[in-house]
Amino acid sequence: MQTPKKIAVVGSGLVGTLLSIYLKRRGHEVHVFDRSPDIRKIQFSGRSINLVMSNRGWKALEFLGLQNEVKKIGIPVDKRAIHTGTNEVTYQHYGKDGEYIYSLSRGNLNRKMVDLAEAEGVQFHFEQKIWDVTLATATLHEGETERGAWEELNFDLVFGADGAFSRVRHRMQRQSMFNYSQDFLQVGYKELHIPANADGSHKLDQHSLHIWPRGNFMLMALANPDGTFTCTLFMPHEGENSFASLQDKETLVAFFANHFPDTKEVIPDLVEDFFKNPTSFLVTMKCYPWTYEDKVALIGDACHAIVPFYGHGMNAGFEDITILNQCIDAFGDDWKAIFKAYQESRKPNADAIAELSYRNFMEMSAKTADPKFLLQKKIEKWFSEKHPQLWVPLYSRVTFSTQPYAEALAIGDKQNAIMEQVMLQENIENNWNSSETEKLILQLLQSN
Repeated sequence: MQTPKKIAVVGSGLVGTLLSIYLKRRGHEVHVFDRSPDIRKIQFSGRSINLVMSNRGWKALEFLGLQNEVKKIGIPVDKRAIHTGTNEVTYQHYGKDGEYIYSLSRGNLNRKMVDLAEAEGVQFHFEQKIWDVTLATATLHEGETERGAWEELNFDLVFGADGAFSRVRHRMQRQSMFNYSQDFLQVGYKELHIPANADGSHKLDQHSLHIWPRGNFMLMALANPDGTFTCTLFMPHEGENSFASLQDKETLVAFFANHFPDTKEVIPDLVEDFFKNPTSFLVTMKCYPWTYEDKVALIGDACHAIVPFYGHGMNAGFEDITILNQCIDAFGDDWKAIFKAYQESRKPNADAIAELSYRNFMEMSAKTADPKFLLQKKIEKWFSEKHPQLWVPLYSRVTFSTQPYAEALAIGDKQNAIMEQVMLQENIENNWNSSETEKLILQLLQSN
């Protein structure tokens, strides 16, 4: 047990609430602040992308024994369902039999996490606006408006879990030697909705991540337990086939009829949802350092916001907590050493998942409809099943293991270089599972 501290967590999102439970179980007095109302008392919709929980996220929950509570509100997903524009749907399994990710509504999961944290004794302060922090003393400055009167709230430690546009990080950025960058994708997203059938069943296969890949834009859908699907339309903000080009009902309906004809029967409220829900932005944010002395630390999106195309924003944030907890085990009451080890461990891995997430947009939007790409994935799966000790596909390394992201990225790049040579072989379409192909991969692995 650590010496009890009075700790503030700024941000009541998924990472902030899970972190608060970890800290509370360590014996600390934990206060969570959020400028928004209590999510359990408001309607949460219109700008969400369903989350997928994978091994890294489950590991953080299992340490606390909370995994079963979360599984109750999710749906297992074991494959992609690729809608090519015809009536044909191609399925691509993620991993081995029994390996799956979990589809979770962000709103439902956040409500569950707040309930679980409150049950542990964490104190929540909703509609409390934190405008600044005095780093040297871990003092929060709270007030109704940014330029009005502020109250000082004194703590021993402060964690900034307040997202990509963190106020805690904003203060840290004003230090010298603080590196910061943000990169907005030219692609945005909009939430759409597939309702349940009259009997409450799903209109599409509930155990698939549905993708309609169309080059520089795509539609995705993930199931919810109530029979609905949360859909997400990803498109450029400007130009041809963009949000800017869809300004009226007639153009929108014609666009979907042309590019997503098989959605006509399953998205009955297309026009209402499209023009009611906001168009949201996607940003990659990097910074360093993540901590200040033994007083303040950033965690989750506050220090490494990523685009959602690998489904690892939440998983990476939860893994931050796992690593932080291990550092606490290693260094006890020495918070300066804890923070130093935490940021040094996580920074390269956060950069790696940012890169992987960006690349996966290209894979999902364009390559999943490419026969050569699908063949490459088939060869990888075939070879990995024959030689599981020699080849684990990149997706499995990232999603179904807890291997550091940076290691997974480096090995994935080597494997892709090998596959590029394999795909150049004559008549590979017919010889993909031959002994010659197997020997070639084995030779290339030895030479690399």
